[in-house]
Amino acid sequence: MSSFHRDTWVEVDLDCIYENVQAIQEHVTQDVTVIAVVKANAYGHGDAQVANVALEAGAKYLAVSFLDEAMSLRQQGITAPILVLGASRVSDLPLAAKEDITLTVFQKEWVEEATSAYQGSKEVKLHLKLDTGMGRIGARSKEEVAQILELIEKASNLQTEGIYTHFATADELQSDYVERQFERFHTLLNQITNKYRIPMIHCGNSATTLRFPKRIFNAVRVGIAMYGLTPSPEMEPELPFPLKEAFSLHTKLVHVKRLSIGESVSYGATYTTKEEEWIGTVPVGYADGWIRKLQGMNILVDGKLAPIVGRICMDQFMIKLPHELPIGTKVTLIGEQDGKKISSNDVAAKLDTINYEVPCMISYRVPRMFWRNGSIMEVRNYLQTNH
Repeated sequence: MSSFHRDTWVEVDLDCIYENVQAIQEHVTQDVTVIAVVKANAYGHGDAQVANVALEAGAKYLAVSFLDEAMSLRQQGITAPILVLGASRVSDLPLAAKEDITLTVFQKEWVEEATSAYQGSKEVKLHLKLDTGMGRIGARSKEEVAQILELIEKASNLQTEGIYTHFATADELQSDYVERQFERFHTLLNQITNKYRIPMIHCGNSATTLRFPKRIFNAVRVGIAMYGLTPSPEMEPELPFPLKEAFSLHTKLVHVKRLSIGESVSYGATYTTKEEEWIGTVPVGYADGWIRKLQGMNILVDGKLAPIVGRICMDQFMIKLPHELPIGTKVTLIGEQDGKKISSNDVAAKLDTINYEVPCMISYRVPRMFWRNGSIMEVRNYLQTNH
């Protein structure tokens, strides 16, 4: 339990994550493996803390973007299987073997180099990524897929444990492109499964898992839904069960002043009072991830909405208060106060982006406070601890 010395913090409700994972597992049935995606420090929520609670709730596998993220989990005592979704170096195969980390493969040349360079006796598990229309990483042709699998089959220290693809438009109501990708995936699978036995087959991200439970095979990769956020606003009315948002962001007023008519606030004097106004200073800024484009956004103070006035500074911004309030009054940027709520969706709408980006952009400078069973389980100050 580390401490922090500023009145700004994130709260992560791990009970929400636990309930979301349980609901997802029930939705897909018990014979489907839930892979909890905890890349990017668990979308800004805290990698090991989220991983542990997801595993408690029934997830059997974890997924990250690159090997360093997998190593972070191992160093924090996580022993569950971990899949690296992105590219890895062939030179890191011995480390993956030692730490029992599964790698993604998607290039014949990579496998050729691996079979030549890796001479270790410990087997490395691989998942073959297919590009069925995302245009990112993945083998595309039947010929390359066959060549990759044949090379792995001949290697005594490599094993194809899984095969997967990723849908580009599963969160959009129009499903034509999803169906096209699914058919491509299915065609390649028919070619593969006639010759090779591959234990795990997965194409389901959060949107696919929620919308197309008959399109998920025997494993799903659940990211944004685990954190209680809908993959897209269009999906909100279609959710098969309610999601519980786990992330909130809070701070406290550090200064309150009354300004006369015609006084300006912050850099560039872009805001000028039109009447006598109470202005509060909030110790959060763009270095914390609360970027300048959020000028004008409403936040919550004393249970009431208050707009951000003037430009957001690196470490502070100002709000127009509903009335005079004492220093130390709690301010909520994301979360609830007195029945009113500002969600990550609201912040994303202001920024004209997706909700995925919102918790990810809140920087390491902001301590994370983890709640479990209604009480604080842990506080992590990334400025004081090695992550």
